[in-house]
Amino acid sequence: MQDLPRLLEIYQIARDFMKANNNPKQWGDAWPPKSLTEKSISNGSQYVCENNGLVIGTFFFRSGKNIEPTYNKIQNGHWLNDEPYGVVHRLAGDGSVKGIGAFCLNWCYEQCRHLRIDTHPDNLVMRNLLLKLGFTYCGIIFVEHDAMPRLAFEK
Repeated sequence: MQDLPRLLEIYQIARDFMKANNNPKQWGDAWPPKSLTEKSISNGSQYVCENNGLVIGTFFFRSGKNIEPTYNKIQNGHWLNDEPYGVVHRLAGDGSVKGIGAFCLNWCYEQCRHLRIDTHPDNLVMRNLLLKLGFTYCGIIFVEHDAMPRLAFEK
């Protein structure tokens, strides 16, 4: 919980980056909310990426069977399989070190050799990263907090 102020700062950096890179809607001005980050820390699902003792990135990671309810319905495609999987959400870095996203996703894959993740159609940076890391586009899902479609990927 002592890292919470830094995580909120990193999320603000990420929102600013998204806006500057033609993706202003995915996280808007306030996503993820502080309360959600606190909940993720409390239940052990929020992780940090450090470099020389400084938190430079953060993400949500959890694994199990059917752990992401929004993934139960996928449109215009299908998941690769129905085995238990790890889910990654709210991946963000402060931009101080190149490759934070790849490092975090590779770490998650080492923990669980079956991952699912989604991103906004306008998030070209994340889409390109997922394809570069060997994820397969599977279809479209919808999240609870808005009506915008999300592109779903699996590895």
